[in-house]
Amino acid sequence: MEQFLQETLNNIRKPDRDAMAQALARQESLAKPPHSLGKLEDISVKLAGMTGRLYNPVDRRRVLIFASDNGIVEEGVASCPQSVTLSQTINFTRGLTGVAVLARHFHTELDVMDVGINADFHQTGVRDVKIAHGTRNFAREHAMSREQADRALQIGIEAAHRAADDGIQIIGVGEMGIGNTSTSSAVLSTLLGLPAKQTVSRGAGINDAAYARKIALIDAAIARWQPDPSDPVDVLMKVGGFDLAAMCGAFLGAAAVRLPVVIDGFISAVAALCAYRLNPLAAAYMIPSHASAEKGYRLAMEAMGLEPMLLMNMRLGEGSGCPIAFELVAASQSVIRNMATFEEAAIDDGYLSEIRGNKTFLGEA
Repeated sequence: MEQFLQETLNNIRKPDRDAMAQALARQESLAKPPHSLGKLEDISVKLAGMTGRLYNPVDRRRVLIFASDNGIVEEGVASCPQSVTLSQTINFTRGLTGVAVLARHFHTELDVMDVGINADFHQTGVRDVKIAHGTRNFAREHAMSREQADRALQIGIEAAHRAADDGIQIIGVGEMGIGNTSTSSAVLSTLLGLPAKQTVSRGAGINDAAYARKIALIDAAIARWQPDPSDPVDVLMKVGGFDLAAMCGAFLGAAAVRLPVVIDGFISAVAALCAYRLNPLAAAYMIPSHASAEKGYRLAMEAMGLEPMLLMNMRLGEGSGCPIAFELVAASQSVIRNMATFEEAAIDDGYLSEIRGNKTFLGEA
């Protein structure tokens, strides 16, 4: 399975600079002041680099949701019982959760996968790729074996490939797993070399005692297991989760098949950072959705040189930010394809020469 991962990493290519130049030239020809549509312009240029095409419709959309339980909940770090992972995974298929409602509203498919829920069940609409009945408690032992980590990565890579094979034009990456803010904070602390107090938030809303315990447990586990920050798979194995590892795989798989992929919130961002550390070129295929209210989110974004499109104080997870982001990406494509050029609008754009030469005005200084 490690060979499968290496092949995926080797298949990630640099963005197509020629296509990006064509998209930028097209944006500059449109009847508007330079860069006056801001990130809508940036997104269209980035998408061109991903696909090698000037125009990139995103009518077929899918959110990949990886569901798994985490052994660390035994330490009382979560406000919800572990059973909520199973309940909400089933509710995805019934259209009752936040991401499910938003996905239906924005004409988006869900691909829900059980990668490690601590229950035996069968539910139509949930793909059974279970690795184990949850990870082990990383406060007491490694969260998973190296083989299990590799398997989770492969599941995510295959999910991205499946989306591409199905004709999906853009994907998002979400999760469901009680306790996964603890695993994400532990992974982030390790990758960035930071104490847990700088990466840990209260998740779904734990009390002061549980919050302090969460910080102490993460610091102690990192000190005990010494996960290698230069090897994200080792980090995932020792203090991560099946969901987090599969999400990392999805980001890598999307990049390998040149498929635009949207980052959701904090947990999704940490998974994206793991992918970035495995191959920095993966970030060229990522589009952040909203700025999560979790404090570690900003740290992960800065580490990848990425910036979210929206500030909405969201912290639900599930992939809930992805359907909203898909609409913004679609808007960027509508602009670049359908807006009139200066020539088509019969406007002499000579008056913009000075502005186009002013990089400070354009925010490029």
